Amino acid sequence: MNLTNFGFTEFFHTQTTELTQLDKYKTLIPGRVTVEHKHSYRIITVEGEILAAVSGHFAFHAFERQHYPAVGDWVLLEKLPGEEKGVIHKLLDRKSVFSRKIAGLEIDEQIIASNVDIVFIVTSLNDDFNIRRIERYITAAWNSGATPVILLTKADLCENVDDFVDEVATVALGVEIIPISTLTGLGLSTVHELLQPNHTAALLGSSGVGKSTLTNALLEENLMTTQTIREDDARGRHTTTHRELFALPTGGVIIDTPGMRELQLWNNGDALDSSFSDIKELAEICKFRDCTHKKEPGCAVRHAIESGSLDEIRLSSYFKLLKEIAYIDAKTAKQTTAAKAKQQKILYSRKRQ
Repeated sequence: MNLTNFGFTEFFHTQTTELTQLDKYKTLIPGRVTVEHKHSYRIITVEGEILAAVSGHFAFHAFERQHYPAVGDWVLLEKLPGEEKGVIHKLLDRKSVFSRKIAGLEIDEQIIASNVDIVFIVTSLNDDFNIRRIERYITAAWNSGATPVILLTKADLCENVDDFVDEVATVALGVEIIPISTLTGLGLSTVHELLQPNHTAALLGSSGVGKSTLTNALLEENLMTTQTIREDDARGRHTTTHRELFALPTGGVIIDTPGMRELQLWNNGDALDSSFSDIKELAEICKFRDCTHKKEPGCAVRHAIESGSLDEIRLSSYFKLLKEIAYIDAKTAKQTTAAKAKQQKILYSRKRQ
């Protein structure tokens, strides 16, 4: 199995070479996580795909969810003799991570996909379309370290595609927007061009927007189960139940993901500088450096709203996301302190034994 076809770039090759020079890692082989199960992982290696779990030592030092492998991660593992099974001993450094706050009340990070070069934000041109949701996904994509690209699916069912593209362009500053149709083939060649060899892309979006249908089209075979659009609300039926990584015939890699009912941002306020670059540029010419863009005199942001060059709804969305990130930051700071204290307590008790 040629790991280059699965995104084994120089970034990971260098790590593998350096680590396997150490005695404790010298017999291990690299592999990439293609599917994440509850207590195990499907991993592609030079010897084929195997089922693996983390070692006891790995689990002991993994105090938080994000310390465990996720789909897209590269690991060093030991293949068990005579079996299609293995043990994961080391998680290689990630170059990008698309994550969110885990759904529900719990404050924790959930990694959706790692080591991704492109985040395809998928939304359909029907009742699913929501400009504020697209804004949120763009912010999360920039936060991940990957490049966002917006795919407007089911373009064959829409009579005013250009109007939707123009609307998305008002919030997708510097982001490529591609209307596509798997039925007519519209836009698929452009998507293929983006998926160059050694490049990994993740398909992210709500349920039923056509992510699995697009995956099948890119793979040129029906590996992912799909269903037709419901006639009563024009939505596709959600079928993907897990994240899975595939190597494409063109040499790129695609990660298909289940639809997300909610996407709460994880802690990185700097991502707003990219997704709301229009507001950032205005803020830089405000009279006061600490301007809150509410009632201060000489506020360039407020002036832009009054003149009609900036939508007040967009500013409200900016404030909402900023507040959300600040809340997560405060909560995670407390949890990190508590986790470190717990770790030190465990290590201290072990030394005394």
